[in-house]
Amino acid sequence: MHMPIPSRQVRRAQARQRLKIGAVTLLAVVLGAALSGHARAAESGDPAAGGALLLRGKGVATEMPAVRLGTDMDVTVTGTVMRVRVTQAFRNTSGKWMEASYLYPLPDDGAVDTMNMVVGQRVIVGDITRRIEAREIYEEAKAQGQKAGLVESERANLFRTNVANVGPGETVVISIEYQAPVRQLGGEYAMRLPLVVGPRYVPPHSLTSAAGLADAGDVTAPLAGPELGRSLNPVSITVHLAPGFAPEGIVSPYHRIDIDKAGRDERIVTLAKGEVPADRDFELRWRSASRMPSLGLFRQDLGGESYVMAAITPQASVEETRVAPREMVFVIDNSGSMTGESMAAAKKSLVHALGTLREQDSFNVIRFDDTMTQLFEHATQATSEQVTLARTFAEGLEAAGGTEMLPALKAALVDATPSAATVRQVVFLTDGDLSNEKEMMAEILAHAGRSRVFMVGIGSAPNNYLMRRMAEAGRGTYTNIGDGSEVMPKMTAMLDRLKSPAVQDLSVRVEGGALELTPKNLPDLYSGEPLVLLGRGKTVSGKLVVSGTIQGKAWSTSVDLDAAKDSPAVARLWA
Repeated sequence: MHMPIPSRQVRRAQARQRLKIGAVTLLAVVLGAALSGHARAAESGDPAAGGALLLRGKGVATEMPAVRLGTDMDVTVTGTVMRVRVTQAFRNTSGKWMEASYLYPLPDDGAVDTMNMVVGQRVIVGDITRRIEAREIYEEAKAQGQKAGLVESERANLFRTNVANVGPGETVVISIEYQAPVRQLGGEYAMRLPLVVGPRYVPPHSLTSAAGLADAGDVTAPLAGPELGRSLNPVSITVHLAPGFAPEGIVSPYHRIDIDKAGRDERIVTLAKGEVPADRDFELRWRSASRMPSLGLFRQDLGGESYVMAAITPQASVEETRVAPREMVFVIDNSGSMTGESMAAAKKSLVHALGTLREQDSFNVIRFDDTMTQLFEHATQATSEQVTLARTFAEGLEAAGGTEMLPALKAALVDATPSAATVRQVVFLTDGDLSNEKEMMAEILAHAGRSRVFMVGIGSAPNNYLMRRMAEAGRGTYTNIGDGSEVMPKMTAMLDRLKSPAVQDLSVRVEGGALELTPKNLPDLYSGEPLVLLGRGKTVSGKLVVSGTIQGKAWSTSVDLDAAKDSPAVARLWA
């Protein structure tokens, strides 16, 4: 469905109408976002005039700018997502009208969706519009002496905020909200709040045109001397940590923190000093030490609908001595699009994977371009002789021909000797450069059976859509290897997870209520890889029941949907 877009004239008229209330706030774009800790102030006695900027130019400023900045960050972590509210107070300490401009970093995988400006007792809600038009309206408001705020994306992880016509002794508050995923590294979880826009080297050859000069200026933050840094942009941070399990090992490697218990599975983390200079990024890490999988439940009511997020976190460790034998099928793409570094990385990945097989495992190797070859007629025991033969086969592959992946997928999903005593895993090594994605997904949904499909995207620009959807349909996971230097760490991490499924045959149901849940096809759980389920319904009632098998034994847990914790992130995740 497409919403009609008002004409330019109508939008400008609407914007001018908003200006009549004395303030306008505009978001130029809403992509992974931010504000910064270096002030620039225009000196002029006339609110409609421009002027020189105190901290603009080369070198390091030793004079305190007229516009000071204070930053407060309130973070809510629910499950595997963080919701961040950045509130910045621009205070004009001079007797003149000023304009402030700040660069500010945000996570590159975050998304800004809210902006407000507070002037006195008035709250003005930000609009999202095209960048050029937003800039024009901002400049018009500034020229008319009216309060205006503008947020523009300079890079995916770098935003600029401008605040026009800050009066003598006046404070203007800008509030931005964004959402970003929590990083997962094995069994450890981490969130990072970028606080610094570091100096950026600008190559001389990029300054030979007006466009190059403008671009360099957009991402260059003025520098403040060390004596100013501590008082120029103080920051306070509060983290409401509710990961869905009792967090342990909470540490911040770059800041001293205080930790307060706010419930069995919740913690409140603050800076030990209350306020600190914004001279380094803030990172918080935690882990789960639970011996059994945990289930965290969160909800948000919005627009007459109830939204639910369930975070299922596997147990911290699995006894490797009890890991079931595996049937591993490796499918490697040697089509023409893999020529060069991609082929080298794929071959190196396969050779490394072959070296992790145990004698109780069985395996096969399938290669494809516009033809296909199966190394063995059926999966064979992973003896040293057979593994050596497969390694020689892999090292001799060369990239050429078309990308006919469907026959290779069909061959890989053939389960000749199904057995509950073994785990069957299919690992694809490909860039995924093909157009028949729907056929691939349909084949997996129809014939995957007990097979789990794991996608390894090779190269700097793989077909991420295909990779993620095939992994989702095949109840597996997706890993991207951008170049040869990433092969060993990323393949090792993935294969370590694959040899130790934490929970298999996972299923979820709602008892005593109705809830639309996604995803439909649930993967096995592996240590360090939680599963996030999202649900929507008119009401939230009943019980959510999660069950599966842990090392061959039945396991189940449940939680009352009424007990779900409030979260500001859930509805946006569903969207």
